[in-house]
Amino acid sequence: MEKTLFQKICDREIPGTIVHEDDLCVCFHDINRGAPMHLLLVPRKPIPRIAEAAAEDQALLGHMLLTAPKIAREQGFAEDGFRLVINCGKNGGETVPHLHIHILGGRQMEWPPG
Repeated sequence: MEKTLFQKICDREIPGTIVHEDDLCVCFHDINRGAPMHLLLVPRKPIPRIAEAAAEDQALLGHMLLTAPKIAREQGFAEDGFRLVINCGKNGGETVPHLHIHILGGRQMEWPPG
C-alpha cells in the first residue's frame, strides 16, 4: 500500500511545519487553512478514517483527543476557544485517507459548520 501524504510528512519524506510530535502522533500546520490557526493532528498509525478505527485504537484516539487541547495551549489560541473537526468519507469532507483531527482557532467559529 502506498504511503499517504500525511505518512510522508510524519516520516519526514516531504516537508511540513511540525509543531508537536510524540510516539503516537504528529501535528503540523495545514497548508489549506480554514482559520488563522489550522493544525492537523495525525496518528503515526495509518488508520484511513475514523469509521475504520478498531477497538484496539481506543488508547490512540483518547491520546489524540487529550493532546489536541495541549497543542492549542502551546500554540497560544486555546484560551479564546478552538474547534476540533474529524471528517469521514467523501460527503464528510475527507480529502486525505488518513485519520486526522483539524485543530482550528484564532477566529470566531460559525454554526452550523457545514
